[in-house]
Formats: sequence, C-alpha cells, structure tokens
Amino acid sequence: MNFVIISPYFPTNFQQFARALHEKGVNVLGIGSEPYAQLGPALQHYLTEYYRVDDLEDTVAVKKGVAHFFAKYGPIDRVESHNEHWLDLDAALREQFNIPGLRPADLEQVKYKSEMKKLFKQAKVPVVDGMVVHSAKEVDRAVKKLKLPLIAKPDNGVGAAATYKLLNKKDVEEFKKYYDGTVPYFLEQLIQSDQLLSYDGLIDQEGNIVYDISLEYNIPTLDMFDGTSDAAYIIAKEVSDKLREYGQRIVKAFGMKERFFHIEFFKMPNGDYVALEYNNRIAGSKAVDLYNCVHSIDFFSAYASVVLGEEKITGFEQCQPMYGAGISRRYRTLYQHSFDEIRDKYHDQMKFDEPLPEVFSDIMGDHMFCLVTDTKEEAQEAIDYCHAKLK
Repeated sequence: MNFVIISPYFPTNFQQFARALHEKGVNVLGIGSEPYAQLGPALQHYLTEYYRVDDLEDTVAVKKGVAHFFAKYGPIDRVESHNEHWLDLDAALREQFNIPGLRPADLEQVKYKSEMKKLFKQAKVPVVDGMVVHSAKEVDRAVKKLKLPLIAKPDNGVGAAATYKLLNKKDVEEFKKYYDGTVPYFLEQLIQSDQLLSYDGLIDQEGNIVYDISLEYNIPTLDMFDGTSDAAYIIAKEVSDKLREYGQRIVKAFGMKERFFHIEFFKMPNGDYVALEYNNRIAGSKAVDLYNCVHSIDFFSAYASVVLGEEKITGFEQCQPMYGAGISRRYRTLYQHSFDEIRDKYHDQMKFDEPLPEVFSDIMGDHMFCLVTDTKEEAQEAIDYCHAKLK
C-alpha cells in the first residue's frame, strides 16, 4: 500500500501516524514544506520518501509531488493529513489521482454548519434553530425569526473563529457594521449551557465505530479565543448512554468510513444533549495523546489497522480506561503553584508534561499536563489546583 501523508511533520504528535503505518509495512510517503533535516531521524525512518514543497498552499506543487510518487511507486492508495486545514487539499488530490476516500463534493456536509444541522435533524438528534444569511438585511430577518440571544459564525468555518455573540440589539448593530456579506454567515440560537463536550472516535471501512471516547471542556470553545483563558479537558472513563446513542446516529447519518470523527455537543441542565458541530477528523492539538494516555490505547495503530482492513483492530490490547485531565497553562499568567509543585504533587499520575506548539498558544495555552485519575472529581481537583491564580 502506498500512503501519502500531507504535512507529516506538523503537528509533531501526528508523526505517530507515519510510525504506525510504517510498522504495519505500509509504504509511507510524505509531502511537506519543512526541510528534510528538520524531520528528525524517527520520521525520516518512517517515510520511504519525502517530497518538499515551498508552500503546501501551492496546490500545483503538491500535485507534482503526488505525480512523482505515482510514477515511482505506482498507484496511490490513500492520501491523508488528519488536519482540518488540509482537508480540502486531501480531497482535491484524491479526485485528481483517483485515490479512494472523500472527494470535494463529499465535504459539503462537514464544511457548512447549515448542512450539518440538516443531518443532525435527520439523525433525530436535538439541535437549535438557525438560518444562513448573506446580507445585513438578512441578519435583521434572522434576528426577527430566531430571537435573541444568537450566535453568528461563518457557515463554512473552523471552530470559533470569527464568531460573535449577539446578546442584544447593540451587538446586532455592531455585527452588521462588520458584516459585508462576502462570506455567508450562520445565525443560530444561543444554547444556554456552559458544559461543552464531545463524542469522538474511529470508524472502520464499513462505517462501524471501532472505539469511542468523550471529553468535557472546562470552558466553551468561543471563550478560549480571548487568549487569556486557561483551557482544560476531562476525559471520561466511559461514554454516557445517551451521548453514545446520539453520536452513533449522527455518524450513521453522515455516512463516513475509515475516518476519525469529533462531534461537539452542549449538555443541557435537564441532562439532554444538543448537537453543535461535526468535525471530520480527530480532535485537534493534544487530544489524541490524552486519549491514548488515559485509556491506555494507541489510536494511531488502530487507524493503521483500519486502513489495512485488518479483521482484528490493533491498538486496544492494553485498553484500561480511566478518568483523565488535560490541563494547559500560560507562561505569562501568575499561578499559585509552580510547574515543579505540580510535578511533585502529581508525579505518580502524570502521563505527559510538555510545551504546546506556538501556533496553538492563543487558544490552548503554552504548556500542557496530562494526568490520570480514578474519579472525575479528582480530575477536576487537579484542574483547579493547576489553574489557581495568585490574588
């Protein structure tokens, strides 16, 4: 099998995809913009060949790289980045070179929030009402129909980027001053819940979920974009029955295969869930590392196993789910407890302790700890300890 990885070097934790595929005998080929020497000995070993381009945004150059691999190694069996930013590029390459997997037309339902909502409704999962707008006049129409408070976000956008809370008429007028109609926006009712969580997992070649897991955010994603908030996750030991039921229905409605998924929900005060967004890739940043550490699994190996169509999926042999916490800190924030105090206190529970990539620092912070706990309460106590500020 010839497998092309787009951007095999970054993010660095995703280099483990190359490792897992290589260990199963896959011919792993990489296309990226980093110099070959920067890849390091391990990644260089996993890759049969690396094709460097000046800029991955240069689609023509990337296609030349795939054509080079095709001429040298034969037909390409898979191309994947696992990165939200490159999903369109992945799909374009598949279409150009007739590679199995999602094509550009298949991405419409996972790029546009309005299309996601249609499939959530088809899956009979709770959602809030929303409307697509293309002008300030349509904003007024949406406000009249949906009623304040609302959230306004690009219909095609990632995470909480360029998202606005419209809590009152003043917010609406300010948004209309900004909004020129160039990009379609999706306005939806503001969900009255602070508990954001996700249903994540891996789907096999038949569309079956081979493993699922859930994480709970300490703050809604929108609040992370202020560049000062402390981010943290609690990884659940088990997925709740209702969340799993909704998640399975959604996965079936979207019809994806041989992929990770990351579905965001709000948990309501009555215990029910409201679907927010479907992400057609694994949770970002260090989430996959948290999952692997806390549940004692290897999602990278499992993915390689799924790609090869193995009857017995590897990566779960040592599975031992626990609760866990992923806790980030900001270097410029003054905390009550030092890094060394945290390391001493949680020495026996610490799974990793490392800086985050600078590109994620505004949202995620600068440094992350991952630790395992026996209970959710212990995980929350660790978050509170690490985030306690000097007064």
